[in-house]
Amino acid sequence: MQATPPTRTEALLAVAILGLITAAVVTDDGSAARAAFACGFGVGLAVLLLVARRWPVPALLATAGGILGYYALELPPVGVAAPAAAILYVAAARGRAVPAAAVGGSLLAVSVAARLIEGDDISVVIGAGLGSEAALMLAVIALGDAVRNRRSLRAALVRQAAAAAEERRREAARQVEAERMRIAREVHDTLGHTMSVITLQSAVAREALSDAEHGQAETALAAIHSVSGSAMAELRATLGTLRREPGPREPAPGFAQLRTLVDGVRRGGLPVELRVDGLVDALPTVVGSTVYRIVQEALTNVVRHARATRVSVTIRATPARLSLEVVDDGRGSSAGGATGERGQGLRGMSERVALLGGTVDAADADGGGFRVFVRLPLPGVVA
Repeated sequence: MQATPPTRTEALLAVAILGLITAAVVTDDGSAARAAFACGFGVGLAVLLLVARRWPVPALLATAGGILGYYALELPPVGVAAPAAAILYVAAARGRAVPAAAVGGSLLAVSVAARLIEGDDISVVIGAGLGSEAALMLAVIALGDAVRNRRSLRAALVRQAAAAAEERRREAARQVEAERMRIAREVHDTLGHTMSVITLQSAVAREALSDAEHGQAETALAAIHSVSGSAMAELRATLGTLRREPGPREPAPGFAQLRTLVDGVRRGGLPVELRVDGLVDALPTVVGSTVYRIVQEALTNVVRHARATRVSVTIRATPARLSLEVVDDGRGSSAGGATGERGQGLRGMSERVALLGGTVDAADADGGGFRVFVRLPLPGVVA
């Protein structure tokens, strides 16, 4: 048991015991030796009370033995319940209510038996005397146990408050981490796709200028201008979210922007076939945004790594689920596999889809090239 110093209450109780016995000595007509011996017992009982916080049961038993020895030596009478009340309270307050009750009952039984043997009137011994002392002992034991329960309740409330505060801190950290990951995905998808298109279109423009094909060069530069403007708008929206700026936000890209996304890749010279089966207009915004970002990242990987000659994007929506398939005829996983920039993109896809309870399969296609297949559950959102 943890060693703790006596409380102020316990110190006051020790002083009270010493004062009780001192008062009995003062009113006694006995000898000086008898008075000194009684005061010694008082000091001993006070010391036992001060150490009872650390050793409640041994101090309880020692106090009971001291009280019996006190009366065996016929020292000035102070009663049984009064000198035992303090140790009974402390023992009960330390969670030893049962031993305290047993010791208190034993003291009363010994006291009653001794007084009857000495010839005291049984009506006096068992009547008012026994009742008052038993009531005092029960009262202090009940008080000590109530104090212990109150302290336990207070400690439990403190622990619950600390646990709740820790859980709030962890939840805030989880939310911050989730927001950080969301922003990282948005920036990666937006800028990654934009830089890939710019790289492709700038190569087309340079080749067109070298061949004096100014019309094709102007088309490529217009595509660069368009995709750069779209990227800047999305980047400003993301930064506005971070800064909590007031005002309207740019709507999240979704199904309505897919054709614009595909057209931008087509203008770079890569044929892309887009097919949408089923009703997608009624789908939640988060589903459309997720599909858009996955198609965007898949096309970015094709432009960067695949050296493909064609790409097909197929979206199928049913009342129960939505599937998305992006297949190219390029080099497959030999173009970088699941490592490097492509690996970062595939990880972002998986994170987005996992938030909606879906799955992603990304592997080499059977006939060559690379295939990304996504399944998203749609419980009751499609008519």
